[in-house]
Parts: sequence; C-alpha cells; structure tokens
Amino acid sequence: MTRASLDKQPHEVASMFDDVAANYDLTNTVLSLGQDRFWRKEVAKAVDAGPGKRILDLAAGTATSSLPFAATGAYVVPCDFSVGMLREGKRKHPHLPLTAGDATKLPFHDKSFDVVTISFGLRNVVDTDAALREMFRVTKKGGRIVICEFSQPTWAPFRTVYTEYLMRALPPVATAVSSNPEAYVYLAESIRAWPDQRGLATRLQGVGWSQVAWRNLSGGIVALHRGVRI
Repeated sequence: MTRASLDKQPHEVASMFDDVAANYDLTNTVLSLGQDRFWRKEVAKAVDAGPGKRILDLAAGTATSSLPFAATGAYVVPCDFSVGMLREGKRKHPHLPLTAGDATKLPFHDKSFDVVTISFGLRNVVDTDAALREMFRVTKKGGRIVICEFSQPTWAPFRTVYTEYLMRALPPVATAVSSNPEAYVYLAESIRAWPDQRGLATRLQGVGWSQVAWRNLSGGIVALHRGVRI
C-alpha cells in the first residue's frame, strides 16, 4: 500500500505497521525533526492522567505514548491492531497490559474508561465515524476524548512548504532510516487526504461528543482535539 485511500483495508494497514515496528519510534523522531516529543508532552497534559484514572491509549503502537500516563499512577491500556507493534511494545514495556484491538470494534465494556486517547492513528482507521462512536461507547459519562492528529497548517505559505516536505523530502529520508520506506509514502498521502481541524471537530460532534474544541500545535501541522461525553 503506497497511496492513501478512503477504502483502506485493515489487514493491509496492520501489515504495513508490522513491517516498520522495530524502528518506528526512531523513524518518527527523525521525520518530525524531533517535534514528536513535544506533541506527546502536550497530549499528556491534555489527558491529565493520575492515580485511579483509567486511560485507553488507542493506536498505541509500541506503547511509547502510554508511558507518561502510566508514570502518573493511572491504569493505562495500550491498544493497537498491529501485532508486530504490540510484540515490540511488549518486549520494551512488559509491565503494560498491551491489548490487540480494532478501533471500530473495541474489546471493552461500555463506559470503561475516564479518558480515551489516540495519537496519529485515527486517519489510518477504515471507518473514522465508527471509531469515534466506539470511543464514545467505552468512555464514562463525564469522561473525555483526546485526539492528536496531523492537520492543516494555518499559514498558507507554510502550508505550501509543509506539503512539499511531505511529498518530496519525506520519502528519501524515510528510505534512509526506515525498513519500509513505502509505508511512509502512504503515511504522507494519508496526511494530505485527512480533514482539517474544523472537519474533524464536526465529525466528533456528529457522533455525540460535546464541548468539542481543538488547539493547533507546530503551526497547525498537528491539532489536539478534545471532547466530553455528557
């Protein structure tokens, strides 16, 4: 799979992530010019984990994103549909309850979590609205959703430079640092095809989330969306 499509096949996406699991975290840091660490810190602030809270971390990959939540004393469940990612995560973080699961059919009871969060994974789900409904289902009343996802830079000249980086600079860089550079061509395409900030907010509201808002990070390269289950 090298082109983004509205008809993503889950087994193809899972296989793609299986292939890049071993060097995934390092590759992301290189390709984002180190910004991924800043983005994860902002996600941790928004999630506001703490003792007694139950956190579901979707598209957790190797569970690197789950570590800040676990460090607060919260009970965090890293969940992903890539077995390769989960295997690598279990090797690195054997104390975490890594769980295999499809975001459109989550293997959890209704109202199980205080916060559901997903970073850089929602655009790879075959049915975005189904995933948002499932996240709503497993969130307690008064609980929250936190989504960190690539979006659209708000300054037009920078948006042009960013698009050029995605489509021209990213593939050769990925070739140098990744075991499967074609996967990152797909990821670049998927970012271009993804809705902008307001578009994702509208989808959140459409499946029942309230108090939906977002904050731009890195000039809008990434947006941090939030919502509450009333």
